[in-house]
Amino acid sequence: MGTTEVLNDSPAVELRGFGKRYGDRLVVDSIDLVVPRGQIVGYLGRNGAGKSTTIKALLGFLDSWEGEVRVLGLDPRVDGPAIKRQIGHVPEHALLYEQLTVAEHLLLVSRLFDLEPNKARARAEALLAGFDLLERVDQRIGALSKGMRQKLMLCAALLHEPKVLLLDEPLSGLDAHAAVMMKRLLRALADRGTSIFYSSHALEAVQRVCDRIVILEAGRIRAAGTWEELSRGTHAKDLEVYFTQVTERGDEEERLARILASQG
Repeated sequence: MGTTEVLNDSPAVELRGFGKRYGDRLVVDSIDLVVPRGQIVGYLGRNGAGKSTTIKALLGFLDSWEGEVRVLGLDPRVDGPAIKRQIGHVPEHALLYEQLTVAEHLLLVSRLFDLEPNKARARAEALLAGFDLLERVDQRIGALSKGMRQKLMLCAALLHEPKVLLLDEPLSGLDAHAAVMMKRLLRALADRGTSIFYSSHALEAVQRVCDRIVILEAGRIRAAGTWEELSRGTHAKDLEVYFTQVTERGDEEERLARILASQG
């Protein structure tokens, strides 16, 4: 078997004892996590909990870590190009060529993935229509609103029909109709076998969309399971309440009082 052969019976994402240090600072500490094919996993945590570091490892943007990281059975440090052809990525901040038009950007993406032109055009038109961007195809990206840029990023990530989606705040900037469309689309894609790694602070959306939820705190997994499993035996009425309880530091009231006191 060559190093670039995707293992079809492997989990979409697999972390075994995954850890990462920056100098003496331990950012991620011994994470074990498996994302099966066709499942949406919410990956949650406060700022600095280790979410972005995990995504960077899955994308092959880190050159070293502790433990094992696999995407579709492949090691991102060795098989980065092969992995990137099989995944779609929506970063928290849109990375787009502002001088290109919407059509030119999707054409560039299609050529990077060596997509057959007619199929690429049909997929692009369907995606653009679905996200109400067809009328913007000749508009330069620099003139688009934040929400429209986010829609374009989603279209670009889905254009090559990836096996795995890595999403970091995918609903950021979307209007209510587009957000509903995206949540329904993610569910439909997962039902067809796409695996989705969903990192977000929008906890209501995570609760509605995700099959399983993983909560990080200080680089470690604090809780993991379905929402039904997590909420069992608690008084948390929703994920926001549960998340706050699981990750609270214990000095929230004191910090709130200091802020209010500083306001006179």
